[in-house]
Formats: sequence, C-alpha cells, structure tokens
Amino acid sequence: MSFWSNLWRGSAAQFDSGSAASNAIELTKRRGTVSLTKQGADTGNLRVNLSWRMRTSDIGSGGGTGGSLRHPLSLFKPDVVQAHTQSMVNVDLDLGCMYELADGEKGVVQPLGDFFGELNAPPYVKSSGDDRFGSGSGETIFVNLDHSDEIKRLLVFVYIYDQTPAFDRTHAVVTLYPSSGPRIEIGLDERAPQARSCAVLLLENVKGDLTVRREVKFVYGFQAELDRLYGWGLQWGRGYKSRSGR
Repeated sequence: MSFWSNLWRGSAAQFDSGSAASNAIELTKRRGTVSLTKQGADTGNLRVNLSWRMRTSDIGSGGGTGGSLRHPLSLFKPDVVQAHTQSMVNVDLDLGCMYELADGEKGVVQPLGDFFGELNAPPYVKSSGDDRFGSGSGETIFVNLDHSDEIKRLLVFVYIYDQTPAFDRTHAVVTLYPSSGPRIEIGLDERAPQARSCAVLLLENVKGDLTVRREVKFVYGFQAELDRLYGWGLQWGRGYKSRSGR
C-alpha cells in the first residue's frame, strides 16, 4: 500500500494537470490517433485507467410492465430465477497490457497470473491490481514515459476473465492521464455481446514520436487471440487471479 500511496501523492499535481484540462481528447473512428510527443506529454508517469458502469437499460429490466412487454416469457419465471438472471448482469472487466521493448523483450502486465510489472525497471509498466467491482477508481496501469526510448509498443486491452461475455451491457471507458495536457478517452461502446476481449489502444514509439492509436477491436477469445492479431508471439497458458486481487 505504501508504494501506491507514495505514487499517487507524489504525482498528484502531474495527474491533476492532465484531468483538469479544459477538454478531453476523445479518440474515435474518425479521429483515432494522437501524438503524446507533439502534445508535450511524453514524459513522467502516464496513468491508464479503466472504469465501467452497467447500462441503465439492463438494470432492473426484469421488473415492471416495460420489462414484461419486452420479455413476455419472464412472467412465467419464478422470482428466484428472475433474481438469478438479474445477478448475471454483473461484469468483471480486467485491464492488461502487452509490451515490446526496444531490445526485443516481450511480455504482459495483467492481474491474471499476478503479472503486475515494474515501473522503474523493465518493462516500465505496472498494474495497480484488480478491481472486481467496477468502482469509481476502476483499474489502473502506470507507464513510466521517462523511459519511452526503451519502449517500442504497448497494447492496452480489456478482457472478461471468468464471467458471461457482456461487453454490450457495460459503458466502459479507458482514459489516459498524461503528465501534462488533456486526458485522452476511448469508449468501448460498440456492441459485441459474445466477445471476451478487446484491444483498446496501441501506444507506439516511432522514431522518437510517441503516439496513441485507437483500436477497439473485439475478439471472441482471450489474450492469445489478441496476440495473434497483433503478432506479439508470446506463449500463453491458463492463468489464475490471486484471491486478494492485490
């Protein structure tokens, strides 16, 4: 806890300067790329945050006249079954990052398998841990951009570990808070009801220019499928979360 407390306390001014900017930059299909270098935001700690909430149309949809009209068969379900169906709406999203360094080293930072990374040593990417409840703070990954010359590319992704695929039931947003300048937002609003993973953004160092590109590509498998899609070349096996969630 002391590490994270010091990190947040020591970098509060930097992070606040990013979030307090007049306007956020929203990456969309039409405007999908932004240069951190040209924004003067390619140093310090980059905070990458995942937050989500359930779509209001899905919460409580089993009750009331409107829900009965949309789903008439629900009138014949016992109350306990309806309650169980409602509980399945809860979604546990996880934030991860595949990295490739300039020297060729590759790997992943994610709660699954307790691969939490390092901030001041390779890979210069560190996860704050697992938020299983979609709280206001969400899940966060830090990237030490003071070592950006040692980073070739980072693929930030979101996945559903062990529950029913339900990306279409959430309003999920990945927000980047650079050390200076406006925050950068990428919404996962496309409907992909059966998808279990989504490549959200690709951060690349191209000849000293650090750019963020919106991806938002949903896949029906897990990290191995994202790996194949982007040619990372890692070996994947079944992983598990620690009970504490870190």
